[in-house]
Amino acid sequence: MKQALVLLAFLFAFQSSSAQLFTKEKVTNSVNNIDQKTLTWGYFLGFNQYDFNFDYNQDLKDILVDESSGFHLGLVGDLRINDFMNLRLEPGVFFTSRNLIYDESYFQGTEFNDSDLLREVKSTYVHIPLLLKVSTKRINNFKPFIVGGFSTALNLSSNQDNPNDNSSGEFRMKKNTYFYEIGFGIDLYLEYFKFTPSIRGIFSMNDEIIRDVDPNSPWTGNVAKMETRGVFINFTFQ
Repeated sequence: MKQALVLLAFLFAFQSSSAQLFTKEKVTNSVNNIDQKTLTWGYFLGFNQYDFNFDYNQDLKDILVDESSGFHLGLVGDLRINDFMNLRLEPGVFFTSRNLIYDESYFQGTEFNDSDLLREVKSTYVHIPLLLKVSTKRINNFKPFIVGGFSTALNLSSNQDNPNDNSSGEFRMKKNTYFYEIGFGIDLYLEYFKFTPSIRGIFSMNDEIIRDVDPNSPWTGNVAKMETRGVFINFTFQ
């Protein structure tokens, strides 16, 4: 699913940018001046796919992560630094879900049922990145760029304050997560607005798991660190 979304997004971007690159016709209305404004605003929507990276205390079988595609939307604030660099704030709300699948070896010596091998992790993030966008020179009506920076996210579905743990069926994560991000995209200058498809990877910098009361818990006892990573496909309108 993730590969299909990436392919569709950038086939569209490539088709649009190629058509504009090899035509002499240029956009003649006020969207041409958008890059000269100190502050500009917009919004974005898109798709995401979150994963977990695990480090373990002992060499047992990996905890498998069954990913699914989620949806997100948010606002864009853009501060022009010069012709090639912009500072961007892109707060948004992200909805996603992941399933953790445990191997039976984690439960040796204890009684368990099939439901104990699966933990559904639904997350709603308020995601706030501060990004530096570095662009090439505009060529006719498109301009490629790379983007990178740091972000913080508040997980509204973390269960951090829930007194119950996995022994009661509750998988818990920390509310606050910190990321670094890197990506690329293309600004397309259309007749009335600027449209930007982009793809970005995010990588957590802190351990997010909240461990169970039992230090030998089959769900958290062998986890040394659990970090989120993910891919965003964004469609931005300015």
